[in-house]
Amino acid sequence: MKLFDLHCDTLFRALDENKSIIDNNCHLSVLRGNRYDKWVQCFAIWMPDEYRKDTAFNLFKCAKLKFEKEINENQNLILHCKNSDDIINAIKNSKCAAILTVEGSAALAGDLNNLDYLKNCGVKIITLTWNGQCEVGGGALTTEKNGITNFGKEVVRKMAELSIVIDVSHASDNLFFDVINEVNIPIVASHSNSRTICNNKRNLTDEQFNIIKFREGLVGLNFANIFLIEDKKASAYDIIKHADYFLSLGGEKTICIGSDFDGADMPEGILGIESIENLYELFLQHNYKESLVEDIFFNNAFNFLKKFG
Repeated sequence: MKLFDLHCDTLFRALDENKSIIDNNCHLSVLRGNRYDKWVQCFAIWMPDEYRKDTAFNLFKCAKLKFEKEINENQNLILHCKNSDDIINAIKNSKCAAILTVEGSAALAGDLNNLDYLKNCGVKIITLTWNGQCEVGGGALTTEKNGITNFGKEVVRKMAELSIVIDVSHASDNLFFDVINEVNIPIVASHSNSRTICNNKRNLTDEQFNIIKFREGLVGLNFANIFLIEDKKASAYDIIKHADYFLSLGGEKTICIGSDFDGADMPEGILGIESIENLYELFLQHNYKESLVEDIFFNNAFNFLKKFG
């Protein structure tokens, strides 16, 4: 089977716990993920809300160096993919096609020039905020003045120019709509579920989902327990409930996978990367056509990223 996962936090966890992304006991490792015929994995560098300015920028640089070092030492297993040609090359050679992303534009340290630096480092997607306020705007758990800032307007406009994908997972509702009004390009919510199914501020309203769909963007199904179901333990089947609902809104070419591995507690039935094949089979057992399951698990994200080089 084929897998394209828009979001995991394994790189940050490996840095924080002095582990390797190649071989570990985390939700995800390259050795375990390479069981799949074709595998594209986005590795996020997470910016905790207490990291700002130089502290955040230095965290990015440390994680980026670890990412590069591990890839250079394991070139038979993994390739850093900066464009669609790299992805195709990695897949053809049975390697993990690794895409570097950033979760929280605090990594820019409030300096627009650092966006060029991140672009040169191969960053393909930037989640604008984590849960709190940063220089670009407000995250999902902020309350006052949580729309886009003047600096944020400059950032999203330049991201559009540089073909860096704008990711609105974790954005406040005000920031989401400010971004939509500022740039007229496809955007993604790399790891967000339906707020109608699970009433969590981190999830998307129907209106937000429809805007992303209309702009031919992506929404990655998040496996995190708290974004799947309220007040109890979720199961793998709850992931399908969110997929069902997004499909009822016409999201056949919009939804994909955004696991949140190593960034959240998983539901029953999801142990880690090795559980994806079981989830794939669960979708088939739910009477999804295999062509649709292939779109959700790989094709939608792959086709989207091709548009960005």
